[in-house]
Amino acid sequence: MYVYRNKDLPPDPHFPADLKGLGYFINGKDQIRQISNPEQGFVFKINRNDRYNVRQREAMNDCIREIVLARLGDAGLDILPLPLDTKLDEAHVPILVSKDFQNKPRIVLFLGEPSQDLGIFAYRAIHEGISFGSAVNLAKAVLADEKAGLIIGNTGQLIWHNESERAVSHQTWQAIPRPYANWGQATTSLRNKIPANHGWDQHVQYIFEKVLWPKVGKRTSIDIIGMSEGGHAAIKYLQKDWHVWKPYISGMALADPQQTTYSDIDMGMLTDPQSFTSFLASRCRAYILSADPVGTPQSGYRNHGCNCYSSGENLNTECIIPAAWEDMLSWLDLIYKNPEYSEHVMLREEDMDEEMRRDLEAQAEKENELTGEAAEIEWLRVLDDAAAAERDAKIAEKEAGAAKEAEKEAQEEDGTETGKDTEAGKEAAKDTQEDSTVENLGDVSEEKKSFEGAENAGEANDVQEDDTVQNLGGISEDMKQLEV
Repeated sequence: MYVYRNKDLPPDPHFPADLKGLGYFINGKDQIRQISNPEQGFVFKINRNDRYNVRQREAMNDCIREIVLARLGDAGLDILPLPLDTKLDEAHVPILVSKDFQNKPRIVLFLGEPSQDLGIFAYRAIHEGISFGSAVNLAKAVLADEKAGLIIGNTGQLIWHNESERAVSHQTWQAIPRPYANWGQATTSLRNKIPANHGWDQHVQYIFEKVLWPKVGKRTSIDIIGMSEGGHAAIKYLQKDWHVWKPYISGMALADPQQTTYSDIDMGMLTDPQSFTSFLASRCRAYILSADPVGTPQSGYRNHGCNCYSSGENLNTECIIPAAWEDMLSWLDLIYKNPEYSEHVMLREEDMDEEMRRDLEAQAEKENELTGEAAEIEWLRVLDDAAAAERDAKIAEKEAGAAKEAEKEAQEEDGTETGKDTEAGKEAAKDTQEDSTVENLGDVSEEKKSFEGAENAGEANDVQEDDTVQNLGGISEDMKQLEV
């Protein structure tokens, strides 16, 4: 029987964490390409021994992580170790936070999936562009708004590597240098656990309770972008303590949603506007694998409890965020600016089973009946309004006629008074004329007496007789006018 001693085993391969040393460079399109063949990207399989392939990939990923973290630092993000107040040489997990995020009225929280490193969306997408496949462009877009802060969680690097004093992902842990190439799989122990961050669900809980909660103000608004398990952890935590977080959470955008209405979401609470289920249906969106243009409605509400949309990526779930983060951020901007905005539930044919179809048909019939009753009530109201208008018109017409009659009577009364005044004037003139005539007759009588006396005395003359005759003629004319 042959036994290999350790010194007889092949050494663990080593590759430098340097792009040029690996034979690559970054072209003008921010893509990693081979120096020997500028049209060719990264090649994973370079040896039949898979250990060589894994070690080379980890060296490349080291280069990418260094570049991405440097760019995120330039964008305004700092590393914050968790648990808080932990020394950098002690077990901790790093997250990225923007400067003074606690003083911003709006905070965007990004929670990635457990298979990725800090700040990386997908290594698969990195090779289309370093900023494209990482959180660099997202960070720049969020921080372009001076009122917004950004927190990037780290659900992937939750294993503490004591020798290098850093937190690593499971993929990196398997690529850690070994004494020999075929030494066996790397295992973990309690020494590799990070306090209060043993798993991605605990990590998300720690961010909410220790990073966000002490910093939020009464008017702080929190938007969440969750990828796979990262989004699922946020949903589980918020649903449990929704009464605490409801005033602060504005909306959520989920990539590759993991929650289901069968086990995670209590759909019986959908009609309660204060419930998390209602919030999920009205203020959340999920982006799923689909070749349709980004933002095209898809089926999935029945499974996930929120409306589903196309991500524009139809093959790899880890590439959903790079393809759809702009649409997600636009959606979060919309609901942040409109606190009363609510999604309309979209049910497609694929979302419905036979029981749901029957329920929807019954509900539609009931709504039609109510609509018919409402239409009849509206028609009666219209008729009542028409009758009231006709009645008002008749009353107005009657009032107008009465006003005309009153005006006519007033005019007639004015004419009667005028006539009475005229008759009174005539009577007064008649009385005056009669008085004048009586006076004239008195004068004539006196003159006659004087004449008779003068005649008897023999002193009358012809001149006086002529005057008397003239006076009698005038009196005769006055009598005629008076008779008329």
